[in-house]
Amino acid sequence: MEKFKAKIIRHENDATLSFEIGETPLNIKLTEEKPNEVKAIFNQLIQILKKGEFQFDLEEEKQDLFFHISKEYITQLNSELSSVYKELKAYKLTED
Repeated sequence: MEKFKAKIIRHENDATLSFEIGETPLNIKLTEEKPNEVKAIFNQLIQILKKGEFQFDLEEEKQDLFFHISKEYITQLNSELSSVYKELKAYKLTED
């Protein structure tokens, strides 16, 4: 299983959870509620998942509120990705 990095990008008034997969990272704003953007990123991850199973590791040292939110988010995301991968395999929809 491949592992990719996730990190928190902090700015003065906002924070973004960045998934470093491929050349262009996928970003979710932690300070905004945009469910359609989250859904679009999850759909992109499913497309990548067809090529092989992977998960994310949060690489962050500062343990603030954004860290704890991101850690829980990644735990849930990794669980969902694993579940979806098993279903893709069962239906022979993977490329590996």
